[in-house]
Amino acid sequence: MPQVVRPRIAVLHGTHPAAPLPQRFRSLADREAVEVLHRAARVLVASLPVLTDRLVDALYEQEPGYRAAIDSDRAEVWQEVHHSLRHNVGSLIQPREFREAAHRTSRWIGEIRAGQGVPLDAVLHAFRMGGAMVWQDLVDETARRDPDDVRLLVHVAADVWNFVDEHCGIVADAYRQAERRLSWRRENQQRLMIAALLDGTARIADLREAAAMLGLPEQGRYAVLAVAAAPRGPQQPGPSRPTVTLPAPPPGETPYGRARPDTAPHRPAAPDTASHRPAAPGTASRRPTAPDPAPHRPAGPATAPLWHTGPDAEFAILRLTGEAGDPGELRAVAAALDAPAGTRAGIGSAVEGLAALGDARRLAETALRTCPASGGTVLLDEHLPDALVVSSPALGSALADRVLGPLDRLDPADRDVIVETLTAWLDADGSAQRAGARLYCHRNTVLNRLRRFEQLTGRCLTRPRDAVEVSLALAARRLLGT
Repeated sequence: MPQVVRPRIAVLHGTHPAAPLPQRFRSLADREAVEVLHRAARVLVASLPVLTDRLVDALYEQEPGYRAAIDSDRAEVWQEVHHSLRHNVGSLIQPREFREAAHRTSRWIGEIRAGQGVPLDAVLHAFRMGGAMVWQDLVDETARRDPDDVRLLVHVAADVWNFVDEHCGIVADAYRQAERRLSWRRENQQRLMIAALLDGTARIADLREAAAMLGLPEQGRYAVLAVAAAPRGPQQPGPSRPTVTLPAPPPGETPYGRARPDTAPHRPAAPDTASHRPAAPGTASRRPTAPDPAPHRPAGPATAPLWHTGPDAEFAILRLTGEAGDPGELRAVAAALDAPAGTRAGIGSAVEGLAALGDARRLAETALRTCPASGGTVLLDEHLPDALVVSSPALGSALADRVLGPLDRLDPADRDVIVETLTAWLDADGSAQRAGARLYCHRNTVLNRLRRFEQLTGRCLTRPRDAVEVSLALAARRLLGT
C-alpha cells in the first residue's frame, strides 16, 4: 500500500470532527488528478455492496456503540451504510447532483442514531471509518490500475477529507438537535406523569410505565413534601417559592441524583454553599446536592426527590425505605431539611404505592396548612388535631366562636393575656408551674387566669371533653385567624 495514505488514515481515530482546512492550505486539483479520482470512484460505485459488507463488519468489530444496533437489526444498519456510501461516493463524481442528497442522508443518520441512543462519538467514528475505507479503496484501485497515478491523488486528498469532516459536522449538528428534542419530550412526559401521579389522575394502566420512567418501584412506600414561602405583604416583593435542600441518604443507600439531567423536572434549586438566597419563580433549578455521608446520618429517602410545581407550593415525591409504621424516617427528613428562614414545609403521612401519591399530596397540603405563618416544618402525623381543624375550616371557625366567643367581649389586651396563658398551660401538659415559667409569672397567677376563663366560658378544664374542645378552638383561632 502506498505510504502516502498512512498519515491521513491515522487521523480517523479522533473523537471530534476536525475543522475543514483553511482555503489557503487546500491543494488545487488539476484536471488530470480529478480524472484519476473519478475513475477510481466509479469502480467503488460498482462494488458498493462489497464495500458496505466490509464497513458493517468493521463497525461490529471496532465500534462497541454500533454492536447492539447491528445485533438487533443488521439489515437496517446495512441499508443505512449503503445509502450513505452511495451518496457520498457519488458526490466525489457528481458533486452538484449528489451534494444535497448526501447532506440529507447524513442528517437523517444523525437523527436516527440519536433516537436510538447510540453515542455521538460512535456515530462520528463510524463516519470516519467509512471515510478511511473509501479513501483507502480509492488509493488501492488507482495503484492497481497505474501506480504512477497515486501521486496525483495527493492533489485531491484535502478536498476528500474536508468532505468527510463536513459530513461529520452535519451528523453532529443533526444528532444534537434531535437529542435536544428528545430530551425536551422526555422531560415533558416525565413532568406530566409526576403531575398526574400527584393529582391522583394517573391511570392504573400507566403505573408500570410511570415506575419505569421515574425509576421508582410501583409498590414502594412514599411520602410527599409540600414547600412554600411565608406569606409576603404588599411592601415585601420577592420570590414566593423557597430554595430547599433535602437531606442526603445514609451510607449504603442509593445517593441523591438518580433522576437523570435530561429528564429531571423543575424543582426548587439547591442553595449554593455561599448563599441561601431563594430562587426566582420559573428559573431553571438545580439538583439537590448531598454532603459527604457520615456514619451518624439519619435515614432518609433512598433516591433524589422528583419535584412538581403547583400554583401555591412545590411538591416533592419522597421514596421511603424504612420499616412501615416507623415515624423516625419522616422525622429525620424533617430534621435535616435545609431551607431559608420563613419557609413553610409540610410532610404528609406515608402511603403505599404510586397509585396513592394523590392522597399523599393532599396529606402534605394539609400539613402545610397547619404550618405557622412564620415558617417551619410540620409532620402531619404529629399534628393531627390541627389537621382536623384546617380540613374543615367552617366547623373549626364555628367551634372557636362557640368556645372562645365570650372572651371577645373583653378588652383585647385582657383577652390576649387569657388566651396566651391558656395556650401555655396546654403546651405545658396542664402544669401551672411550667406555664408560669414560660410566661414569667407565678403559678398562682396562671391558675387565677384559668379560673377566670372557666367563669367566662362555662368550661371546666379538668373535664376531658371540655379540654379537647378548648384545645381545638385555640388551634382554629391560630390557624384560621377566626
